[in-house]
Amino acid sequence: MTAELELRRGWVGEELAAEFPELRLIQTDVPMRPGRSPRTVKHRLKTMSDRFTGPKAVQVRQQPVPWAYRVFFRQIGIDPDRTKTPVEAIALERMRAGHFASGGLLHDALLIATVETGVPVLAYDAERLSGEPGLRLAIAGERLGESGRDLRGGEIVVADEARAVAVLFGDEAAEYAPHGGTRRVLLAAVQVKGVPDVSTEEALWTAAETLAEAP
Repeated sequence: MTAELELRRGWVGEELAAEFPELRLIQTDVPMRPGRSPRTVKHRLKTMSDRFTGPKAVQVRQQPVPWAYRVFFRQIGIDPDRTKTPVEAIALERMRAGHFASGGLLHDALLIATVETGVPVLAYDAERLSGEPGLRLAIAGERLGESGRDLRGGEIVVADEARAVAVLFGDEAAEYAPHGGTRRVLLAAVQVKGVPDVSTEEALWTAAETLAEAP
């Protein structure tokens, strides 16, 4: 079990908050030991694969939490039938591969949290962030990270105090991604209208407790 998590609500830019008053970025930071998943986590993936059958994968979008993200996608101009929400993308990959494949402890922790709650969880190297991250609208011409692509004005981005870290549900700046030398990771759950607080909190707890299983 992990110690008590300190869950914090990230800031949301004024213009964005006015349009989506229930949009939240709930976050916490936890220690991380990069590497492969232990046997217990791989067994959990196998168990999830066995019960996440084809019919369940097809029906996932109809569940209340995944549906809330489909609605939000449409509100921000993304067609969820073409660009899948995070949990639907995971479900489709499960159908394609025939199982949930392990991709390392952090990958598996985020996958398990998203599948079990429907809430997407993001992860960044906590030591590379400048202050607390939040959500805002991109400024036309600003860069993603220090040397990424130019952003269009109006894209919703995850940003720290210095720059845009990622496009929400899109491209991420490589320099903020957890890597082999990462020792502390910031986990952030994206909450939209229709997603209860308990689901968001459970997603972060699930990811943190999975990471705590590192040998």
